[in-house]
Amino acid sequence: MNHQKLRPIMFVGTGSDVGKSVITAGFCRIFKQDGYHPAPFKAQNMSLNSFVTADGLELGRAQAVQAEAAQVPCESDMNPVLLKPTNDKSSQVVLNGKPIGNQSAYEYFMENDRRELFSAVKDAFDRLAGKYAPIVMEGAGSISELNLKNRDITNLRMAAHAGAAAYLIADIDKGGVFGSVYGTIALLTEEERACMKGIIINKFRGDGRLFEEGKRMLEELTGLPVVGILPYFRDIHIEQEDSVSLELKYRSAVEGKVNVAVVLLRRLSNFTDFDRLEKDPRVNLYYTNEPSEIERASVVLIPGSKNTIADMLAIRNSGVARAIYNAHKAGKTIIGICGGYQMLGESILDPCHVEGDIEEIPGLGLLPVTTILQPEKTTLQCTFRFRDNTEPSSGYEIHMGETTSLEPGEPVAVFADGRKDGYYRNAYTWGTYLHGILDNAAVIEHVLAPYTREQGTPYDYREFKEQQYDKLADLLRAHMDMDLIYKSLIE
Repeated sequence: MNHQKLRPIMFVGTGSDVGKSVITAGFCRIFKQDGYHPAPFKAQNMSLNSFVTADGLELGRAQAVQAEAAQVPCESDMNPVLLKPTNDKSSQVVLNGKPIGNQSAYEYFMENDRRELFSAVKDAFDRLAGKYAPIVMEGAGSISELNLKNRDITNLRMAAHAGAAAYLIADIDKGGVFGSVYGTIALLTEEERACMKGIIINKFRGDGRLFEEGKRMLEELTGLPVVGILPYFRDIHIEQEDSVSLELKYRSAVEGKVNVAVVLLRRLSNFTDFDRLEKDPRVNLYYTNEPSEIERASVVLIPGSKNTIADMLAIRNSGVARAIYNAHKAGKTIIGICGGYQMLGESILDPCHVEGDIEEIPGLGLLPVTTILQPEKTTLQCTFRFRDNTEPSSGYEIHMGETTSLEPGEPVAVFADGRKDGYYRNAYTWGTYLHGILDNAAVIEHVLAPYTREQGTPYDYREFKEQQYDKLADLLRAHMDMDLIYKSLIE
């Protein structure tokens, strides 16, 4: 254990999707390897991809991944404010792991100065900083949004409270790197500028030495050192924070593999449910809302949704629901997870207007169940047995609603405490509330068995993820001035 105290480090961006969450995860692993006791922190996250702590609190999935890289249990203080968009104009607000209601973007950003929220965020950081060091902080979006700065609870106001050394990440692959870096720094106040310690150029294609002149120019323009030029990589697999990355997965069916189509819902949540299955060499997994591509798949997965009723309406109007029926009639496998499970039922009712104005909508009718959406959210980590398999499996629940059977049937899973989950009509049609169910080998073998004789090779997904964090740490060390970064953190 390294006893030298390091102050927090913060990775901020010239914009969204520049690589902040992955670099934060990499530094969590580096500090762990170097004998420190790091933990991640992001004050406010906007994401439909969330996770549940051991004590049943919700946080952004990215911070759970970063905690995994730091080899510490995730806790809600690592992401005290989580915004989960329910439609284009409003979000569910999760504070300290529990939902506190829905707010429109205008209400959330404009109608109060968010003093109470900023206070709660600072308290969460202070609790975390009492247990871990260094805290590896992640900003959100761009740090130069002038119209939002005085209500900022995530970026440089948070860095100033934490006394963090902040590093600006720019994505050179997007183009315009000089304008975005120079403009971002130029728009900072003196106090904000004092937090900045360096610049990281991310996603560079080719030989980084070719950017030496550009590096010198950026340093002259901004007065800050460029501490790293990170290569564009595709061979290290770290869970992505948000569904922006799904665009890379809009593939289609291919010959010679088990084709698995994930229905691309507008409010798709927890798409990481399919990461483990996607890596199975027997499988070609793709995301689609094209009816023809859904019908070509052997397995159709209906994922979770933050607005199940709106997404149910959308797939009915777009022809996707008809394609799911056709796939079912043709004997293909149809599996629903969370919101997808609710959609497979006879009806979804929303008497309390949890999701909106529509109080009832018919489901796909492939399972004899009905769902009533409720204001209380279920958030649990759980251990269970899948069907008659004796090996324990693990997953987690995040849902607002209760699903009841309209006729007797078998459960998909039985929990350690005897509770039952899901409805298993047969091997080809079933639904479950369990996120992460497809991370378990027994479940994957069950799903693929009708379509391939090839046996799955033993595969430890946890060990695979550990290797990826180590590879990421090695890559960052090879392309960053670690001495300079460590110097900026010594108190």
